Amino acid sequence: MALMGDKARLLETGRFVHAPDDGRESGTPGGRDTVLPDQRDADMPLDVIEADAATEASEAVTEAGHRRAAEAGDTGAMSVLGAMLLRRGDLDGAEPYLRSATAAGDRAAANNLGVLLHQRGYADEAAGWWRIAAVAGSAAAAHALGRFYRERGDEPAAEYWLRQSAESGHCLGAYALADLLEHRGDVGAERWFRAAAERGHREAAYRLARLLDERANAVGGDGTPDAEAEQWYRQAAARGHRRAALHLGTLLEERGETQEAGRWYLTAAKGGEARAACALGFLLRDAGDEDSAAEWWRRAAQDGDGNAANALGALHADRGETQTAERWYRAALDAGDVNGAYNIGLLCAEQGRDGRGEQWYRRAAYAGHREAANALAIMLLQRGDSAGAEPWFSKAAEAGSVDAAFNLGILYAERGAERMAHEWYERAAAAGHTEAALQVAIVQLRDGDTAAAERNLRRAAEGGSAEAAFRLADLLDRRDGGAVERRQGDECTRWYEHAAQQGHRRAQVRVGMFAAARGDVVEAARWYRAAAEAGSRNGAFNLGLLLAREGSLPEAALWWTRAAEDGHGRAALRLALLAARRGALAEGHQWCRRAVELGPPEVAERAARLREALQEELTA
Repeated sequence: MALMGDKARLLETGRFVHAPDDGRESGTPGGRDTVLPDQRDADMPLDVIEADAATEASEAVTEAGHRRAAEAGDTGAMSVLGAMLLRRGDLDGAEPYLRSATAAGDRAAANNLGVLLHQRGYADEAAGWWRIAAVAGSAAAAHALGRFYRERGDEPAAEYWLRQSAESGHCLGAYALADLLEHRGDVGAERWFRAAAERGHREAAYRLARLLDERANAVGGDGTPDAEAEQWYRQAAARGHRRAALHLGTLLEERGETQEAGRWYLTAAKGGEARAACALGFLLRDAGDEDSAAEWWRRAAQDGDGNAANALGALHADRGETQTAERWYRAALDAGDVNGAYNIGLLCAEQGRDGRGEQWYRRAAYAGHREAANALAIMLLQRGDSAGAEPWFSKAAEAGSVDAAFNLGILYAERGAERMAHEWYERAAAAGHTEAALQVAIVQLRDGDTAAAERNLRRAAEGGSAEAAFRLADLLDRRDGGAVERRQGDECTRWYEHAAQQGHRRAQVRVGMFAAARGDVVEAARWYRAAAEAGSRNGAFNLGLLLAREGSLPEAALWWTRAAEDGHGRAALRLALLAARRGALAEGHQWCRRAVELGPPEVAERAARLREALQEELTA
């Protein structure tokens, strides 16, 4: 380094040639900085080869011409020839030319000599030459020096030199500085990521997009994807950044733009991004192309993507190919995806191999799989081990399993621990569990808190619970005074109809009653019959009434018989009256006795009087 003499004097006299060295990502003639776009600054890539302006002007000049000029003492030719040999990997040939050019005050040669020495393993000596070139104004050397100090753990020195490089407009320096600042949690990282991205650095564009995305999804954000982030993803992806293509595809898929999402997934998948291949497989499956989906899942699984292996397992399981399915589930587990163990457990359970299924559930549950813990608890509960089931339900519920929270509620309710049951039902209901919301509402109705009950009934009814829809309609009905005649389309009727269409028998009877009150006998009979055939004794009784009014007494008697045998006192009384009218006194006497047993009180009283009259006739 003493050969350089006084650095300040060299700068003043202009002996150091100031070549443009902005560090753009794309390679430039003459050996200026190049970099692998996905390569991080944690490594020390040999990407700081710099040449002077004469390099660009002499791109077409042959190596022989440079060599002749260098041997004649041309400093610029020595620098260019050294850089050419260095790029070729001829370190022995490059070193004397670079040293000679450096001694003559060539800044680019000093920087490239540092690169050569770093490649030889002389990092400290390389740093010395980079310092000389950096002080002389080389942004590329400042970048290399900053990375040298960061590798040594000297972050203040690293930041100083990287900032010098970045502020000189060096693309790689800006990226390296941003990476350092982000590592420290410094908000200034965004500025330098942006500077590097604007100069074409695709990794910087990707990192900037990620930073903007994280800010949009941070606490207090509305979770809306950042429009600027999307643009940077697009720029990075267009330059071949496969992770950017994956994120862009994900963003587009979430927005429903599946065709464009598929194109970016395909780009990333062809570049070797296993997650993109897996995502592409799901898009193809949803489009009905299972064969192509399986091919991309297979590629992803072979590259170690556990999610893709699980998807392949599920595909083969659906086809009944259980051995192949288990093989892929095992591959998922080998890739570190605990879902593989859970899925093998499900496969075993479906085949009736509960013993093996329990082993796999346990393996997944011990690894923290909440649904496996819930499944294991259910298995234990089914064989009567509630004490063993409880901790697994608790573990799954605490990990966020809504089903486990609901199941804990059932467990505590069966033990009579209503307060604990209600707490877990509330927790599950708050997470959107339909049946849990119904259970909470039932307790609230019992306690007289109708406003809170209505909220939970609506939540459960909107979630698809027929019982909740019926109870909500009943609540609204009682609030309105329980009118038999209701307008079609009002909210109460809508919820009754919603429950009835889902097969709720009591709702079907109620909808039939409304139709009968409107005079729509056909509609009423349809709903009564549906309820009666599903086992509703009220439906059978009301259908009998309707048929009797229409003159179909024999069929009416059949439905009343079904209702009476199922415990309907009014139906038994109707049958007693029918028997008495046709003179079947003994039969009538039997139905009277049944009606007295079943009630209600007013029916029992009438049946008792009729029985006495029939008894008198029988003994007369």
